[in-house]
Amino acid sequence: MKAKDIAAVIERFAPLATQEEWDNSGFSVGSPEQEVHGVLVGFDCTPALVEEAVAVGADMIVTHHPLIFGGLRRIDPADFVGETVIKAIRAGIVVYAAHTNADKADGGVTALMAQKLHLQEVQPLVPSNLAQIGNLPAPMRPADFCAEVKRVFGLNVLRYSGEGRSQIRRVALCGGSGSEFIGEARAAGADAFLTGDVSYHRFFGDKSLLIMDIGHYESEVAIVEKFLSLLKDNFPTFAIRTSTNKNNNPIHYL
Repeated sequence: MKAKDIAAVIERFAPLATQEEWDNSGFSVGSPEQEVHGVLVGFDCTPALVEEAVAVGADMIVTHHPLIFGGLRRIDPADFVGETVIKAIRAGIVVYAAHTNADKADGGVTALMAQKLHLQEVQPLVPSNLAQIGNLPAPMRPADFCAEVKRVFGLNVLRYSGEGRSQIRRVALCGGSGSEFIGEARAAGADAFLTGDVSYHRFFGDKSLLIMDIGHYESEVAIVEKFLSLLKDNFPTFAIRTSTNKNNNPIHYL
């Protein structure tokens, strides 16, 4: 099987042409024409993930975040990206990613967030579909909603504005870094907005919106199992697996 056959399954789910213009989804290392015999699926392509691929005999890695976002001036083994690229090339491993195209896909990152909260009548919050909005099955008190968010996303810590309406019913969300859509969430009548990477000053504002930072990794990691199920459904006898490190979040909490 060729690497492009694996990529084709992902791209039917998340067409490469739909990625944001600043993104670099697709092949980061290696050729689409390379013959592959096993695939390792992960969230970020790290030196450790490449080493694991070598150990299990996988010669293709599929991740959510692209290994290379912009042009490389040099490939330095002392640099995180450089080390990973060198390890992948030495091992003959193809590296592929589906990022913002998977964020906005039907059943992609943001849709998976909505599913976790059992949102109903979900629709795009913005034309790109990177952010969505929907309704809870029944209104919840803010404290109860915060507890539910912590539970379904497996959070140790929840950063939130401490403000909001007396009841939460309409919820907007965006996987990854989506604080740029806070204004759209407020204008659409959202009671709460969930995303990651919210900076300090973004928590200020009127009391009509409960802003919740659930973490970048935590908001997006469900896409790994989505990729795995897509590939296994299409190639049931092919060697496809996820990393044994089920929590490779680079951010740690005490």
